[in-house]
Amino acid sequence: MKIIALEPLPAHRLWLRFADGTEGTVDLSGEVGEGVFALWRDPVAFAAVRLGEAGQPVWSDQVDLCPDTLYCKVTGRTPADIYPALASHAVHA
Repeated sequence: MKIIALEPLPAHRLWLRFADGTEGTVDLSGEVGEGVFALWRDPVAFAAVRLGEAGQPVWSDQVDLCPDTLYCKVTGRTPADIYPALASHAVHA
């Protein structure tokens, strides 16, 4: 799922709009301070999010997030719900 619009919100949240019209907010506060996400300790750095070429949220050249994962967070769906080919198939022996 491609993100076509985003807006940083207080408390390390992002509002997102996806190409299919789905909109919602994700809370990224649980990631702040861990590894590459240390960048987000600075609220100005978090607010500097932009859309990357593939429709993903990007911060500087250090952090980007998977749009499909964010879509799952917004919708509550699983990857198999979105991409049925990923669902496991029963094997009959």
